[in-house]
Amino acid sequence: MRKIKISTSIGYILLLFISLFYKTAIAQNQPEKAFELKDGDRVVFLGNSVFENDFQYGYLEFALTTRFPDRHVTFRNLGWTGDNVFGDARSTFTNPPTAYEHLIQNIIKAQPTVVFLAYGGVEAQEGEEGLPRFKAGLNNLLHKIDSLGAKTILLSPIPVIGGDSTSNLDKRNANIELYASAISQIASARGKQFIDIYKPVQELSKKETITENGIHLNETGYYRLAGILEKGLGLKSGIEPVTISISKQGIDLSANAKKLGKGTDLADLKFTIQEDYLPLPYPKQYAGTFNDAQVIKVTGLKKGFYTLKADDSDLITASAKEWEQGVSIKRGVSTNQVNLLRQMIVKKNDLFFFQYRPINETYIIGFRAYEQGKHVKDLDDQSILIKFLESQIALERTPKVHQYRLSQVGGPQ
Repeated sequence: MRKIKISTSIGYILLLFISLFYKTAIAQNQPEKAFELKDGDRVVFLGNSVFENDFQYGYLEFALTTRFPDRHVTFRNLGWTGDNVFGDARSTFTNPPTAYEHLIQNIIKAQPTVVFLAYGGVEAQEGEEGLPRFKAGLNNLLHKIDSLGAKTILLSPIPVIGGDSTSNLDKRNANIELYASAISQIASARGKQFIDIYKPVQELSKKETITENGIHLNETGYYRLAGILEKGLGLKSGIEPVTISISKQGIDLSANAKKLGKGTDLADLKFTIQEDYLPLPYPKQYAGTFNDAQVIKVTGLKKGFYTLKADDSDLITASAKEWEQGVSIKRGVSTNQVNLLRQMIVKKNDLFFFQYRPINETYIIGFRAYEQGKHVKDLDDQSILIKFLESQIALERTPKVHQYRLSQVGGPQ
């Protein structure tokens, strides 16, 4: 790491001043039209631990693949902990190739059409002194990605939440904001979208535990990051409530629900709910409140309790008053589907991880490949399993149609 050559006190004051100046420059660079993925797109996540650590959760890929379930889109996670725009962390085997050549090879082999780029967190440790070198390196990397014909969306680094003294923490985050501003300016100059994830992550960290050690996001952190990414891309968020009105004239349903049959009273009411996309699976270790559950409101019910069934399985029972106010269905019948989908995404990414970053890679694909290079065929064979899982993901990423029925407890079933 390079050292700042001015005194600590003066340097710190100057750094805070620069950070405050640059804060006004950080903004979402919105695309000219709504973000979308096209049939045949290959999305690549490229950066440091912000992307690599999502291997174990799969939230970012889940969020994007379920938003475009009718399009064949594949994903590759090239995140590498500790990496920078020069690929230094990838120097597990060198000469040849160099660390930077290794980075470029990874990108080219992934064949991206869309790249989410998340760098700057590691480089920010160099402070203001390292900023010119970082900007030059980022521009060079963007030149290369542009030459491949891929679209790039740049993300800011995330803040350091804890694990250090207050004064040092403030200094580190001032540096990160400085680099985030530089990324935003480069994105604007090159006509690329920039998504600020620094501020949203910082705000969330005040309300809940979203990191493992103050630096790396935990499962809840990635759940939240997926939502931040969706919002930054301008993707529709939230689930419209279903409203059902029962009266003497008949039964009316909101536009996002469809009545089955011609029944005019509750005993005959069966309906489906239109789901545009599957919701994110909840983190396993979380006791907080999520506001993205499906809400069903039913007015006109007689006093008593009513059970909602989905595909003949009980979902929830509530009073007429509670149904009128709105009952939250947390994942409900889609729980098994979203959990299965995420499991397949994680498994597919595991296979890819060990394909592009094999154990003993120096001996298999590095400069000592003359010793064990024959095993490269085993790595290539992983592609068959990866493609199989991608085909299964394609089948599961579309919401399934379920039949719902609301009936009074103790009444006709």
